[in-house]
Amino acid sequence: MMRLILASRMRAKYEPKPSNSLPRSMKKKKIVVIGAGPGGLAAAMQLGFAGAEVTVLEAKSVVGGRCSTIHAGDYRFDLGPTFYLYPRILKEIFESVGYDIDQVIPMKRLTPQYRVAFEAGGHLDCTHLLDDMDAQIAKLSPEDVGQLKKYLDHNRVKLAKFRPILESPFNSLKDYLSPSLMAAVPYVKPWMSLGQELQRYFKDPRLVIAFSFQAKYLGMSPFRCPSLFSILSFLEYEYGVYHPIGGCGQVSRRMADVAQELGCTIRLNEPVRKLQFSGKRVTAVETDQGTYQADAIVINADFAHAMQQLVPDELRPRWTDRKLETKRFSCSTFMMYLGLRGQFPDLPHHTIYISKDYEGNLRQIEQEKCLPTEPSFYVQNACVSDPSLAAPGKSTLYVLVPVPHLSPQTPWDAKQTAAYRALTFKRLESIGLTGLEDRIEYEKIITPADWKDDYSVYRGATFNLAHNLGQMLHKRPHNKFEDLESVYLVGGGTHPGSGLPVIYESSRITCRQLLSEFDLPNGFIDELKPLNAPSPLESTLVNR
Repeated sequence: MMRLILASRMRAKYEPKPSNSLPRSMKKKKIVVIGAGPGGLAAAMQLGFAGAEVTVLEAKSVVGGRCSTIHAGDYRFDLGPTFYLYPRILKEIFESVGYDIDQVIPMKRLTPQYRVAFEAGGHLDCTHLLDDMDAQIAKLSPEDVGQLKKYLDHNRVKLAKFRPILESPFNSLKDYLSPSLMAAVPYVKPWMSLGQELQRYFKDPRLVIAFSFQAKYLGMSPFRCPSLFSILSFLEYEYGVYHPIGGCGQVSRRMADVAQELGCTIRLNEPVRKLQFSGKRVTAVETDQGTYQADAIVINADFAHAMQQLVPDELRPRWTDRKLETKRFSCSTFMMYLGLRGQFPDLPHHTIYISKDYEGNLRQIEQEKCLPTEPSFYVQNACVSDPSLAAPGKSTLYVLVPVPHLSPQTPWDAKQTAAYRALTFKRLESIGLTGLEDRIEYEKIITPADWKDDYSVYRGATFNLAHNLGQMLHKRPHNKFEDLESVYLVGGGTHPGSGLPVIYESSRITCRQLLSEFDLPNGFIDELKPLNAPSPLESTLVNR
């Protein structure tokens, strides 16, 4: 109740004075949000708080999109993201609409944040405690001791320079002339990949990978990803890796609760079938259950899939089917969700296993478009930190193997799935996980073909458009979609890009512009945002 009172008071502060010509009830703007993923839910919260009439249409039976929860008897799994990073952005979104994220979504900072294990030998239990890290680095490469601090110090400045860019729209070339971008230019280094950037600090190739594998959050190789993204690893060490109690899908559920408390309507099991147009303006959204009039829409669905399914080719000259075919897309993932008898107390919450030929693996995935025969992989053993995800004496294991997105060279069928399942179990033995098949009570597999067919992901590219320099900033689909009127985008397919923190940020960039278009209040989005200081959440959750 207190949260609702606070939200009501904050909304009243920003409520515009109604004109005398028509009652305010007749002027409420109708906004339809397509997709209840993280970006769509964050946008709904802000638009609902601003006084718009918001309807969220979600094709699935649960909210969250790829950040939802799989419920299977005694077991619960995150469908997609399992790392919760840089909570500042979502905390500020919650505060801006009158909620305290600490009260709504309990989180635990992980220490160590994850283990990076190398097939070539050795491992790192990564932590923000630099003395501990240096002691571990000394065992791998004594000459690299002290370099992590230099790397973090440099990226602290780099993030400060880039933060205004990541929080601003890029709708035209004029936006490149902003003072903030000019200040960041010396840190861009477009000629250098992320891997090359890390080689400036670390001589041991294992350490280069340990602080650059985060490019996989974008679905890219660190040796083809722009050096800008060295800030990803920095964010983990500076601000921590968190586990929301109940998993990342719990964040989506609580966001949906808040959106509904703020007056939004969320309709599940209601995929959008068609958009109605008047010229380049969308006037209504059609589902099998009904037609929803719209003054504006926000698309949170997979960008390329939504464009091809919902917008006629002739209405999107900059993003036609032909042009989409020429774009670069991220890798895909082969997923296994295993509900198992027994527990794994010695297996960390997160383990990233780096194959001996890591660069060769990445080359196979991105350039040769073939399946690695000795792949790297990631395993989440969440029950070691959050026993609520399985019944007593049982465990959930989430296994992710990066693979190419769908192409003529990499089709998927049942035979391919069975072969890669067997290979994955064999690879899991590398970290001591033997005999798993005898302990399985629940198993679910998602392949690139499943991402495409069951989750409407173009080419099964789970991280959306690739983040090369030719597909960033104004060259990425704009938050205010450039080919149509009153159509906005949120999510990984627009600026700033993929990954939960920047997806949440995309919602703020989008909502500022949408609310401004309709003369609705948007000052609340920025008023509570501290410009330099870490958030209280980042300070208070360190050892919780």
